[in-house]
Amino acid sequence: MLLELTRWLQQLEGLFGLFGYLTFRGILAALTALFLALWWGPAVIRRLGQLKGGQPIRQDGPQTHFSKAGTPTMGGALILFTVFASVLLWGDLRNKYVWVVLAVMVAFGAIGWYDDWIKIVKRDPNGLKSRWKYLLQSVFGLAAGLYLYYSADTATLTTFYIPLFKTVALPLGGLAFVAIAYFWIVGFSNAVNLTDGLDGLAIMPTVLVACALGIFAYASGHAEFARYLQIPPVPGAGELVIICAAIAGAGLGFLWFNTYPAMVFMGDIGALALGAVLGTVAVIVRQELVLVIMGGIFVIETLSVMIQVASFKLTGKRVFRMAPIHHHFELKGWPEPRVIVRFWIISVILVLVGLATLKVR
Repeated sequence: MLLELTRWLQQLEGLFGLFGYLTFRGILAALTALFLALWWGPAVIRRLGQLKGGQPIRQDGPQTHFSKAGTPTMGGALILFTVFASVLLWGDLRNKYVWVVLAVMVAFGAIGWYDDWIKIVKRDPNGLKSRWKYLLQSVFGLAAGLYLYYSADTATLTTFYIPLFKTVALPLGGLAFVAIAYFWIVGFSNAVNLTDGLDGLAIMPTVLVACALGIFAYASGHAEFARYLQIPPVPGAGELVIICAAIAGAGLGFLWFNTYPAMVFMGDIGALALGAVLGTVAVIVRQELVLVIMGGIFVIETLSVMIQVASFKLTGKRVFRMAPIHHHFELKGWPEPRVIVRFWIISVILVLVGLATLKVR
């Protein structure tokens, strides 16, 4: 929106050409989203509080969580609104990848909103039934995968790349590509949702991974950088920098209110949408395995649930005191802030490892 205006103004004053640089617009997108989140945050929290419903607290969970009953949830709406507004202002709205990612964000956010709405407004602690939630996620995940496959105009855009190797790459047919895209989009949507169990635990790794994916998007969208770094070139992917930067800014703004002790929780509306966006961006820039590394916290949280369920069904015994694994450490006596910050530290390390794959070939 503003990008088109600055292009017109550039004809009158060359200084406006600065807005043509992705890095500059990325900074503006992050600052805009951050400012809007801080500005709208108090009003959103008050409105959510008027619903007189808070995040359901597990009765079998750590006793320290009982005091959180009644804390407003669905705060992820603040993130989605600010990201959408920032991208509309600073993004190139002629870029197809921008609209694909925004569509995924809105679709998965709508699923999360409906789930939260049932839990809070309709006072049904179970929310949207799992089979219906998964069905809706599958529909939108498959739709995104199909679009990305059929809109791909080079073999590079449908090839599965292995980090650390120069020549190891697997050309994918339509079925394999769509299956991988579906698995990453839906899988990371649920992984972030599982991680969102402590104050600020999910949003900070999301911000870190979004920033790193923005770097990959910028390099992939720049032909010379892609050639130098020997990563798959994806024309037009650089514009995803704006979305990744907006997520980072909005996430930090949300963390202002979500940090321990939280004034508001993200809810499914934010967690499902943000996880799906991370998965979609990784698929577009052909860095699916790098996302597994950088989003290792989300992967570990998901695996802990899978291991716990499988162990209990097969042996009748639990591997962890409670799953997801962040609750296991709480029940071992770790204070909640210690769990959160240590998981953040691990996330920083994993993101740096993922970024290192840009040069290790």
